[in-house]
Amino acid sequence: MLRPLRPQLRPLASGIASIYQSVILNNVVRCYATRVRSRINTELSAAATKTDNQTILMKTYKPRTPGLRHLKRPINDHLWKGRPYLPLTYPKKGQAKGGRNNTGVITVRHRGGGHKRRIRTVDFERKAPGPHLVERIEYDPGRSAHIALLTEQATNRKSYIVAADGMRAGDIVQSYRAGIPQDLLDSMGGVIDPGILASKTCWRGNCLPAHMVPVGTVVYNVGSRPNGGAVFCRSAGTHATIVSKDEETREDGTKVMTGKFVNVRLQSGEIRKISKDACVTVGVSSNIHHQYRQLGKAGRSRWLNIRPTVRGLAMNAFEHPHGGGRGKSKGNRHPSSPWGKPAKSGYKTRRKSNVNKWVVTPRVRNMGKRRDKKSQ
Repeated sequence: MLRPLRPQLRPLASGIASIYQSVILNNVVRCYATRVRSRINTELSAAATKTDNQTILMKTYKPRTPGLRHLKRPINDHLWKGRPYLPLTYPKKGQAKGGRNNTGVITVRHRGGGHKRRIRTVDFERKAPGPHLVERIEYDPGRSAHIALLTEQATNRKSYIVAADGMRAGDIVQSYRAGIPQDLLDSMGGVIDPGILASKTCWRGNCLPAHMVPVGTVVYNVGSRPNGGAVFCRSAGTHATIVSKDEETREDGTKVMTGKFVNVRLQSGEIRKISKDACVTVGVSSNIHHQYRQLGKAGRSRWLNIRPTVRGLAMNAFEHPHGGGRGKSKGNRHPSSPWGKPAKSGYKTRRKSNVNKWVVTPRVRNMGKRRDKKSQ
C-alpha cells in the first residue's frame, strides 16, 4: 500500500540555503496552506514545526532505522566541522562523570556513561578590552548553547565565549568592563552622551557593565557581582531584559546613575537586582531552537551521559519507599521521594502552621476572651 507523500524540502547548498529558507518561511506564514511536492528521495529533509507565532525548520531523516524515524535536529549549518581549539580544553573524566562525589557516593542520580568529551574553558568574565575577532562558531558538548572562538586583535590571544544568536565568523565584538576607550570618548567630544554611547557600544555580542545598557535592552550572560562572571541566562535561547535603573536627570538633560543596582527581568518573570558594574552581554543566547529537538531513541540519550529514570513503584523495598510488595502496590504509603519526604499534598507549597503565629490580631484576641467567659 502506497503512503501519501509528505511535504519535504530539498537539501540546498550552504550559500543559498538561508535565502531559500527565509522565502519559504514567509510563504508559510502568509498563506493559508502550503504544499510542496517532491518525488526525489532524499536522505535528509527539513520539516516545519509550527509553534504559537512562528514556523521552525528542523532537520528530519528518512526512517531507514527506527532511531531515525523520530529524530529531529535544528538546522545549524554554520557550525565548525573540525576539532576544538585544544589549548582551551581538558578531558572530562573521573567518577564525577557518573554523578559521584569524592567518596564515591551518588549525589546526582541518572548520570553515567556517555561519549568521551573535552570540557571547553569558557570566559564568562570578559575583562580583556579591545576588539576581538570571531573566528568560528562551535558546538559545545558541555552546554546547550553554542560557543564562539575569539582572537584578541592586539595580542592574538584566543578565548571561548557563549555565542549570541546570529553571531557568525568574521564579526567583531568588544568588552567595555574595563571602562570606555579613550578614542570613543574623544569621538563624543570628551563628554559622555548616553545616546551616542549606546549606539556605539550596544551591539550583539558586546559585553558591558549593566549601567551602560539602555532600559529595555535584551541581554544574556548576566552577572550579579561587580567583579564576577556571568551566572544567569547562559543556556540556549535564554535572555533577560533591563527593566529599570536608579537615575537622575540633570539640567542639561543627561542621566546619571545614582543607585548601586540595576533591575533585570529574567525569563521566569522574576525581577532581580544586580550590581550596576555586573557584566551583561547584548543579545540572546545562541541555539534558540534547542528545545524543539527530538533525540529519536534511548541510545542517543545514553550518549549524552543520561541514564534511565525508573519509577519507585518498580524498585525493590530497600531502594525506594514505594518499592517492594506483591504486584503493583505502594504499601499504603503516601507519595514520597526516594529519601522519604512527601512529594505531593502541598508539602512544599502549603502555608506552614507556624507562620506569623507571634502576630496577635484583634480577632484572635477577642476569640480568647470569649473562651474565658465560657469557661467561667
